[in-house]
Amino acid sequence: AAREGLSEVLARLLMLSKRCPFPDVREKSQAILNGVQELGIRIPRPLGHGPSRFIPEKETIQVGNEGSTMHTLFAESFATLGRLDNVTLVMVFHPQYLESFLKTQHYLLQMDGPLPLHYRHYIGIMAAARHQCSYLVNLHVNDFLHVGGDPKWLNGLENAPQKLQNLGELNKMLAHRPWLITKEHIEQLLKTEENSWSLAELIHAVVLLTHYHSLASFTFGCGISPEIDCEGGHTFRPPSVSNYCICDITNGYHGVDEIHASPTGSIPVKIKCFSLLFKSTESVCEVEALMEKMKQLQECRDEEEASQEEMATRFEREKRESMFVCSSEDEESAPTRDVSRHFEDTSYGYKDFSRHGMHVPTFRVQDYSWEDHGYSLVNRLYPDVGQLLDEKFHIAYNLTYNTMAMHKDVDTSMLRRAIWNYIHCMFGIRYDDYDYGEINQLLDRSFKVYIKTVVCTPEKTTKRMYDSFWRQFEHSEKVHVNLLLVEARMQAELLYALRAITRYMT
Repeated sequence: AAREGLSEVLARLLMLSKRCPFPDVREKSQAILNGVQELGIRIPRPLGHGPSRFIPEKETIQVGNEGSTMHTLFAESFATLGRLDNVTLVMVFHPQYLESFLKTQHYLLQMDGPLPLHYRHYIGIMAAARHQCSYLVNLHVNDFLHVGGDPKWLNGLENAPQKLQNLGELNKMLAHRPWLITKEHIEQLLKTEENSWSLAELIHAVVLLTHYHSLASFTFGCGISPEIDCEGGHTFRPPSVSNYCICDITNGYHGVDEIHASPTGSIPVKIKCFSLLFKSTESVCEVEALMEKMKQLQECRDEEEASQEEMATRFEREKRESMFVCSSEDEESAPTRDVSRHFEDTSYGYKDFSRHGMHVPTFRVQDYSWEDHGYSLVNRLYPDVGQLLDEKFHIAYNLTYNTMAMHKDVDTSMLRRAIWNYIHCMFGIRYDDYDYGEINQLLDRSFKVYIKTVVCTPEKTTKRMYDSFWRQFEHSEKVHVNLLLVEARMQAELLYALRAITRYMT
């Protein structure tokens, strides 16, 4: 037990020596580790290479080399969370969004609100567990205990208060099939006598659930590595040299788990390098073709506008086609006991809303929108949160640097809107003023596979999926895509839940 305690302390010191935004703390932590090593005690080393398994470490922001704006964000994040986590180190590609994200998360978890602090972290655990996101579960287990949560609750959802257990049904539907939520589900939570939720508490819980479902999508979509001081984030074993092409090192790849090697386990250097060159040339053409499609679509918009009937037909067609977008790597993966104990009905997962003869009416944004309905409901019952969410949605949707890969001064609004509306289309949500024919023009199959996997079954996202779309684009642009996926997904879940709450109230 003493040895395990020492391991935890050393791992925490390792985290501070590499991830603390304050130089003096980094230096002191490293000095302590050096002193411990001189005593003959083994020192852990990070198991991964940087905050993401998908993005080479040399292309991420290195702590200690950040600019003044980023340093301020890092310092605020560290002061709030007690750590500089890997999500922050990847999100910082987009400082404006990160600032809004951290402000919102801090308000949800730590500021005055309807729910007690330990409930908030436990709901985060429940939400992340639905997507088998052990990264987020581990972080919130620690936070839950830190704010005085009962350790017995962590043995399984059945050990938590009945009030939290009752939230399980809403949690699973929001995560996997939000279009099934009705006012009856809301009524059941609000009218359960001694274990009932108040409207304000329920709004807080719904926002937390949707926040962590979507954050699980970001975690898997960007290949976020375990934290250095968490399980799976460090090792005491010395590093070993694997049999792989030197190109892997120069390209920032440090593992062989997702490379199809030859029977001997190695990859011929000449073949690999030639294939990289071929892909690079092909990718340049891919960018040019995408920009040309955007130009043609804009010209068509200017010349003629489709009728309302044609727009509705195109939406239904895209909605139908989205059901047949699935990954070739799509396979069932049973959740581990460590994660699955935090939720019920482990067999319940994502299913397309029109499969098996089920017909779900289209959710028309003109009838219930975030701007006109959801925002005011949230802000009325949980003051200031509606404003924070609204700001975060707008930043993600409108964020642009007017670049596409190597091209500058590009208007990317058409592409961003196609991504956002495709995600809402997969959830059965329709914008009457949008031509869904544009989606097939702008989003190719590999990109659609990535989007659908990250949004609907994030735990199945692989590095190969990440690498296969927009191959010539910067990693920061792919992270930007993930921000769009996160916020579009969160808003879609919120729309279904808030509409059901509104129907209950009226």
